[in-house]
Amino acid sequence: MNDSITKLPEERRTDPNGEIWQLRLYVAGQTSKSLNAFANLKRICEAHLEGRYHIKVIDLLVTPQLARGDQILALPTLVRQLPEPVKKILGDLSDTEHVLVGLDIKLLEEMGAMVTSHGG
Repeated sequence: MNDSITKLPEERRTDPNGEIWQLRLYVAGQTSKSLNAFANLKRICEAHLEGRYHIKVIDLLVTPQLARGDQILALPTLVRQLPEPVKKILGDLSDTEHVLVGLDIKLLEEMGAMVTSHGG
């Protein structure tokens, strides 16, 4: 798991608003906690952001200097760079509800449901 990037085909990575979620997952090697965090993040993204996300996994054992840019103090840490504002979530991301709320995905889904139900 060194600096691997998960990309979806260009035509599937954008939604009608052109919004691509840029996510960075900081880990320390291929520990069970790191692997679980990546698997949980991938599952959440596929379920809630299908075709609209880009994940970059950064292994701080390989590139420790990258921790400074996002002020990483604990691992694993997920950083949502886009859409702004920047958000951070610590841990293995096993609490789906916490991740959805922390990344504002739940808020966006609820707003979308309100627009749909009001005929917007």
